Amino acid sequence: MNQGYPRLLGDIGGTNARWAWQESAGADLEDISVQPCEANASLQDSASSYLLTHGRKQPRWACIGIAAAVTGDAVHMTNSSWRFSISEFKEALGLERCLVINDFTALALSLPALKPVDLRAVGGGVAMPGAAIALLGPGTGLGISGLVRGAGGGYTALSGEGGHATLAAMDAQQAQLLGILRQRFSHVSAERVLSGAGLVNLYQALCTLHGCATRDLQPADVTDCAIAASDEQCVQTVRYFTQFLGGIAGNLALTLGALGGVYIGGGIVPRLGAAFDEALFRQSFEDKGRYRQMLVDIPVWVITASTPALVGASCALDSVIET
Repeated sequence: MNQGYPRLLGDIGGTNARWAWQESAGADLEDISVQPCEANASLQDSASSYLLTHGRKQPRWACIGIAAAVTGDAVHMTNSSWRFSISEFKEALGLERCLVINDFTALALSLPALKPVDLRAVGGGVAMPGAAIALLGPGTGLGISGLVRGAGGGYTALSGEGGHATLAAMDAQQAQLLGILRQRFSHVSAERVLSGAGLVNLYQALCTLHGCATRDLQPADVTDCAIAASDEQCVQTVRYFTQFLGGIAGNLALTLGALGGVYIGGGIVPRLGAAFDEALFRQSFEDKGRYRQMLVDIPVWVITASTPALVGASCALDSVIET
């Protein structure tokens, strides 16, 4: 049965728009493409440009995973100027069905399909089959999601905006840094630290704390200097970033009871490579007092696959067919 094909699949972040084409059920994704969001004025322009570039005439169904809260027809991206109406987008592209979901919901739906080659293990024990799974990922913003088993045995992806939850300090030094950030932002969310812009915020706060001159750095500059160990403040920035990430990941694992494991997506951690201190991450992840042993046993993986959310977008359309 070829219901809902061909499909246009999108993964839209604050920086890049990723697109793919799926011709039929079970077929590999084709014409995977990455466009800077700033290259197009709107989602519709980006999709139309993709279809024109690859000579694709008419998708029947589409699923877009987008870095925004999707609560109705009007979608406003958090870290991009793009705004659109789902119904108008559907009509403009002549689609029979158009599903728009949070980008980390799409990524969560891809997790059961990931292979060992798509992952890098970061300690812990063995995942419990059928248990809840946690997902978080620092990139342009901080995405958070998870998977829980439904009554029918399949997984349901959680959709939320946990990246905007208040960030808490785990020790006195972190409290000092958050105090400095609180002078700039009325609310210091996890995303204010655990994101590309968050790396710069954290770097600037450390320079203020240590009385150092602040250089005008972009997120990639911070990570590059940390990897090269050429700037001590950048090295410390990545260390604190890792600590905060471990703490938030541990909180999420406790909240969901994620004995099925924790997955880290987004572009920052894979980019860090060996500069990502796995032992430091695990220390913060497991530092949960009376529930430390529970966290010690939970496995963590970094997602290294390049476009898993596009697979998740197709899975989301499959679930529409099943229901």
